[in-house]
Amino acid sequence: MRTFNTSGQNIPERHYTLMRPQLVEKGIELVKGEYYFTIWAPHQTGKSTYFLLLADALKKEGYKVAHVNFENYMNAPVLTFLERFVGEMNRLFGTNFKQTNISKIFYEIESITDKKFVLIIDEVEGINKAYFSDFLHAIRNAYHNRTHHALKSVILVGVSNITGIVQDHASPFNIANNLDIPFFTNEETYELLGQHETETGQLFDKKVKDKIIEITANQPGLVNGFALKLVTDYADKKVIEYEDYLRVEDWYINISIDKNVSNIVNKATKHRAFVEKLLFTTTKIPFRIDRPAIKMLHTNGLIRRDANGFIEFWVPLYQKKLFYTFYPYTNGEDSRIAVTMIGYHYLTESGRIDFDKLIDKYKNHIRERSFRHYREKDENGKFKSIREAAMMYSFETFISIFLQDIEGKSYREAFVSMGNCDLIINVRGFEYLIETKKFYSLKRFKEGKTQLAYYCSRRNIDEGVYIVFIENYVQMEEVKEAKEIIDGLSINTYLIRYDEATDFGEGIEIDE
Repeated sequence: MRTFNTSGQNIPERHYTLMRPQLVEKGIELVKGEYYFTIWAPHQTGKSTYFLLLADALKKEGYKVAHVNFENYMNAPVLTFLERFVGEMNRLFGTNFKQTNISKIFYEIESITDKKFVLIIDEVEGINKAYFSDFLHAIRNAYHNRTHHALKSVILVGVSNITGIVQDHASPFNIANNLDIPFFTNEETYELLGQHETETGQLFDKKVKDKIIEITANQPGLVNGFALKLVTDYADKKVIEYEDYLRVEDWYINISIDKNVSNIVNKATKHRAFVEKLLFTTTKIPFRIDRPAIKMLHTNGLIRRDANGFIEFWVPLYQKKLFYTFYPYTNGEDSRIAVTMIGYHYLTESGRIDFDKLIDKYKNHIRERSFRHYREKDENGKFKSIREAAMMYSFETFISIFLQDIEGKSYREAFVSMGNCDLIINVRGFEYLIETKKFYSLKRFKEGKTQLAYYCSRRNIDEGVYIVFIENYVQMEEVKEAKEIIDGLSINTYLIRYDEATDFGEGIEIDE
């Protein structure tokens, strides 16, 4: 029986696999055109599986394909590199090259004229810089004479955009000849999950499929990861349901030590202030790959360039994980809130939440305690988190204590725009969507209400709560607390006022 694969390349006989014929055909066309080209994409995008499919297709066209991985060769001496390089080519090409030096090896390759070779160099960034330039120059020399010898195509593969690297060495790798390996489409994710349904008879509820698409953004590794966890944990269920999905998402965020998610967290922590700026402010930051923080976060799959040239989060799961990773869990404020929290006091007779009373209690808590206690400090006593993060964390702490007291549930939305924290809460059968945001301008304030109404409509929730943090000095007639009907939905707006100096103290630098 086949299964979902979460490690290394797929073997179609063992794993559910998308054949992606159109993408394979693009690779075949480049090889037949005798192009030397590049492929780059973050980890877990299905590159290894793609190479396997492409290699199989090329073999049917009469090519011999050698796929060599140099992930851990950054400090390897040239002899170790050559042993691997020559050994794999001899094994896969059926040749008998000698382990001499880079130039002579390529000269031997060029002496073969009656074969068609394709060389795939994976994790090319891992090659030792001491001889990387020599390696590229040897490839360049082979490229110029490729119509007369066997090495018809060379494919360089990496997790960062390597076009700039190879261009610096006057190589044959043209920026126009980078082959993109995209995430799955919605239809492809449905197809992959459908393979399991067909072969086992076990079904995924449609809402589960849609949530997997949302939370993973169709990233191949995560799609397979969610699916594998679901079918493993609920192997005896005929239909995998929404509640099952929620438990798996919670596992990914709060329990699992997934190596790819952990890698994202480690990279983001190095640029915490910048990532918090993306999480908790509505500032539009231009996507410029030459900036160190942007380059690192992009090449590791956390952020990407949107249609307008600005930064956006790539995978919602990573965005949600980072919210909870940076959460200040040791400040003791939850205990202070819990001592005076009597949850049922904030419910109406029908069991709905009385947000007027509940938010009044939250305002009193902030007036008494300020936001300072929601900002973590480093070993030197300097704040690590930005002001906006403290606002969001303070409300998150408060509402979580309320929900614990009345046995309610909460669920963070997968799709949120920059600067928003959207939380769905369920109390005694009633659902509410809460959006928290800092006030930046009247225009954004008004847009936020319409946006919240749209989110409510999309989730079939009839009441939205709009929490806006606003400085004391901002006084506008149009900016006020209100209960409104927007597009047929109830939107309740609450203003949480603060004083920058009193409530926050000194700030921190934002790196970009």
